[in-house]
Amino acid sequence: MNNNPYKVIPGEIYDIVQESPLIRTLRIRPERPIPFKTGQFIELSLPDIGEGPFTPSSSHFISDVMDVTIMKTGFLTDHIHQTKKGDRIGIRGPFGSNYPLDKFAGKDLLILGGGCGLAPLRSLFLTLIHEIEKYKSITFLAGAKSPKDCLFKESVEEWRRYSKVKFLRTVDEVPSDEKWSETVGVATVLLKEVKIDPKTSPAVVCGPPIMMKYGTMDLLKLGFREENIYLSMEKKMYCGFGQCRHCVIGEHYACKDGPVFPYSQIKNEEDIWE
Repeated sequence: MNNNPYKVIPGEIYDIVQESPLIRTLRIRPERPIPFKTGQFIELSLPDIGEGPFTPSSSHFISDVMDVTIMKTGFLTDHIHQTKKGDRIGIRGPFGSNYPLDKFAGKDLLILGGGCGLAPLRSLFLTLIHEIEKYKSITFLAGAKSPKDCLFKESVEEWRRYSKVKFLRTVDEVPSDEKWSETVGVATVLLKEVKIDPKTSPAVVCGPPIMMKYGTMDLLKLGFREENIYLSMEKKMYCGFGQCRHCVIGEHYACKDGPVFPYSQIKNEEDIWE
């Protein structure tokens, strides 16, 4: 993190990818590199509009440019979705905790995600495959509402070419005017395809709260250990470093102690899925 957490680094949007009707990826070139660790978040601002917390969706091995994948959900994100190439933005950070890659080394890793939760998981996945020789295998389970809502479509076939990667997708439903040849059902239905030892394998979960709740419960039923299930709890974060108290989870702050938590650390706190 920068020594001054309030300092904004200017940047320019050099490309935009419309991932789905409500989700787009901004490709940003900051005025200077912004090193971060996968799982951390930044505060992205638009001049005269405001700022909000978002997790980079690019590899942490790249710091001179950054991808940020954003769902259109309200005032700020509506304005972000109106930006175009060449527009100026600001970045503060990075802030928060990261995925513990050292604990993943030499193991089979499970990644379970849905919706815009795939943004930080893309960052994690791209970081992992950069040094894929360090990991035994990666099983990536991705859910979406419908085929048109699937993210990072242009990368799926490339990701599936890695011998150590098993990348599976599912959608909640297939409208009559869309084509789909993969699984239909909520993201957790893909867990039946998991062929790794749950007692020794770490699992990472990110997505809508209801998906994270039932995904975590299903992982526990399969035998995954509480301390090996890592959740990205981006709960009501605002300032980025624990001053506004919007993101309190019991005795923890999502922005300072998280957003990456092992389930064992927060399982007894109230309302963690809200």
